[in-house]
Amino acid sequence: MEHFDASLSTYFRAWLGPRDTRVEGWFLLDNYVPTLVCSILYLLIVWLGPKYMKTRQPFSCRGILVVYNLGLTLLSLYMFCELVTGVWEGQYNFFCQGTRSGGEADMKIIRVLWWYYFSKLIEFMDTFFFILRKNNHQITVLHVYHHASMLNIWWFVMNWVPCGHSYFGATLNSFIHVLMYSYYGLSSIPSMRPYLWWKKYITQGQLLQFVLTIIQTSCGVIWPCTFPLGWLYFQIGYMISLITLFTNFYIQTYNKKGVSRRREHQKDHQNGSVAAVNGHISSFSSLENNVKPRKQRKD
Repeated sequence: MEHFDASLSTYFRAWLGPRDTRVEGWFLLDNYVPTLVCSILYLLIVWLGPKYMKTRQPFSCRGILVVYNLGLTLLSLYMFCELVTGVWEGQYNFFCQGTRSGGEADMKIIRVLWWYYFSKLIEFMDTFFFILRKNNHQITVLHVYHHASMLNIWWFVMNWVPCGHSYFGATLNSFIHVLMYSYYGLSSIPSMRPYLWWKKYITQGQLLQFVLTIIQTSCGVIWPCTFPLGWLYFQIGYMISLITLFTNFYIQTYNKKGVSRRREHQKDHQNGSVAAVNGHISSFSSLENNVKPRKQRKD
């Protein structure tokens, strides 16, 4: 494994330059293997979890979901505020910002982006809750691709480009996650569901986020600075893949089925269900309706 990590570092050194020494010794960052192992375990659970739960009663998870979503909402809000203030203090350039040109603000950005990287590990729980609640239809290709890839990508970001031009996508994503996880948390409370109206706009916000990130990343290509061009090209490609998947999801969810789909959605919303966000459909009422004849397990 040590040989694998060394070979990986050699390859990326040729592409992006030397690893950033400012994150040496930070939790999970010295070696890629733990991040890779966590990702493999995640994919194994995605594969085996539904098989294990197939003959078992679903868990409600309602109480822990409220706490979980509230925690991620607060963490996302903290990251968004710290990134905005760090960018302001470092007088970051929108068009291109190197990784060693912001002074003390760079270290502030690096510390916040480590939390952003770590939050991608925490967000694996999104999928695990779907498995425990037997909402397997919510575990889409988009959902798994997005969750599994982000943790790995951000390990490389933290080791090679942990500040500078990397701030933009994380800042937008943190803001979107404030809206998204607050929506999830509120939807876990039955009395709040009739008042939740912004679900469709979260997906629109995610698509806008990807487009804006491509624009800002492209600025670094057109007007280059000391930020590695190789990473900018990779990020543009990754954003295009997310736009493709999220657009397909948006069309399937909101447009393709036309009036009949909207009528079903309105009926479900009145019954207490919540709609699609972040590549899956969150529906507490479907769980309740499916398990009503059965005695539900206690968490």
